[in-house]
Amino acid sequence: MFLFAMGFLLVILQPSTGQFPKACANTQNLLRKECCPTWDGDGSPCGELSNRGSCQNILLSQAPLGPQFPFSGVDDREDWPSVFYNRTCKCEGNFMGFNCGECKFGFSGLNCTERRLRTRRNIFQLTTTEKNKFLAYLNLAKNIPSQDYVIATGTYTQMKNGSNPMFRNINVYDLFVWMHYYASRDTLLGGSNVWRDIDFAHEAPGFLPWHRVFLLMWEREIQKITGDENFTIPYWDWRDAEDCVVCTDEYMGGRHPTNPNLLSPASFFSSWQVICTRSEEYNSQQTLCNATSEGPILRNPGNNDKSRTPRLPSSAEVEFCLSLTQYESEPMDKMANYSFRNTLEGFADPRTAISNISQSGLHNALHIYMNGSMSQVQGSANDPVFVLHHAFVDSIFERWLRRHRPMLEVYPAANAPIGHNRENYMVPFIPLYRNGEFFKSSRELGYDYEYLQEPALGSFQEFLIPYLEEARQIWAWLVGAAVIGAVITTLLTGLILFCRKKRQRTSSEIQPLLIESEDYNNMCYQSNF
Repeated sequence: MFLFAMGFLLVILQPSTGQFPKACANTQNLLRKECCPTWDGDGSPCGELSNRGSCQNILLSQAPLGPQFPFSGVDDREDWPSVFYNRTCKCEGNFMGFNCGECKFGFSGLNCTERRLRTRRNIFQLTTTEKNKFLAYLNLAKNIPSQDYVIATGTYTQMKNGSNPMFRNINVYDLFVWMHYYASRDTLLGGSNVWRDIDFAHEAPGFLPWHRVFLLMWEREIQKITGDENFTIPYWDWRDAEDCVVCTDEYMGGRHPTNPNLLSPASFFSSWQVICTRSEEYNSQQTLCNATSEGPILRNPGNNDKSRTPRLPSSAEVEFCLSLTQYESEPMDKMANYSFRNTLEGFADPRTAISNISQSGLHNALHIYMNGSMSQVQGSANDPVFVLHHAFVDSIFERWLRRHRPMLEVYPAANAPIGHNRENYMVPFIPLYRNGEFFKSSRELGYDYEYLQEPALGSFQEFLIPYLEEARQIWAWLVGAAVIGAVITTLLTGLILFCRKKRQRTSSEIQPLLIESEDYNNMCYQSNF
């Protein structure tokens, strides 16, 4: 009955956040290279009449890239989204969205002025009602078409440079599966040639910010299609787990009684169809995934290659990873040593932080352990365990940010693999987000984790937080100003003492009975400081 009732929520669908806005997926917009849809609130592009935003040229980063991708002008994702659009909505203040019709993450209200903090919780701490509601929301997303977004089924060249649009409708859940595929797919070079050493969401500095945005967008989409503004993604804390404790019919689907690679028919996830899993087929045909159903979810947890991933990650490995002080290190890809990002992603040993691509640790270990749809990068989001897993990975990222409190400059500005520099826009999101914009505390983005929550702050402390954060950002200047002030004070004090000593010496020589105030001021000049 609950799922049936959820169907009626279709009538309240609002604009979503995702890939190609339907309003821009047409010949006119592609040829004009402009995506500035109108906001229904005032009927103007980007809500300009209401001062929400305006249609502006996209400013692309000119910072040099790393050597991993030796081509130029062969991939639609280069300098995203300029191959498709070079003008989009630039929103003002706390407004956001492809038409500036939404609020930035962490804000709400009619004018997006109200701060809001939601809490992501351990899935095993949810009540039965809350857990069932979460599962129902997942199933609803799998069966509701996205009202505002479509996916591209061909490259820009195959679209004849915009004169022959190739787009397709898709359901809400699969929209995000497709986005994860599109960001990580190989580059099609023509014929049967591809370039595999490219990924706009993995194996480089943007791995953690990209998936942070992905989850925030996914979370918001669920909030919209259900009308549940308080919804948050639960997480699975897999530290020290001996098996896949979420892989039961009560949660994310148990094992099929006769085929260990399939899900139990008692779980509705067993009826889900996957998309975007046949990368070799797409490569040989030089095509994109078009979201055609490709079979059921595959999952056989624990029956993976033990030489690569002997077990699930431990608490000790997570703690060691958190102790690493460098967010990133050269060459800023899966060969990076002593890199927090590379260690958490799983390409470096979680006991030494030395790159070892023959093993899979932490984040990667969970994917390999699941031994099925989640184990292939491009199609891994097909398995709903994906969101539980990445929510916990994001919480580890959050712990590192809170422990080390890095400046934005810690995130690489240049020479990272393509798409991963600080000012690069993330593929394939519209509206546009830069990598560096999400290299900050989750609390600033409107969410927290239950196991990381700090004691409630008083109103005065909450008032001070933004100012303290500003002070932290400019601490070097403040220290410099303090040093200069101390030097000046010392000089002034010495000058005054010198003048007083001189006055005393003069007094003993002349021995006047009185010194008029005017004469005293003339004896000791005042510094312009």
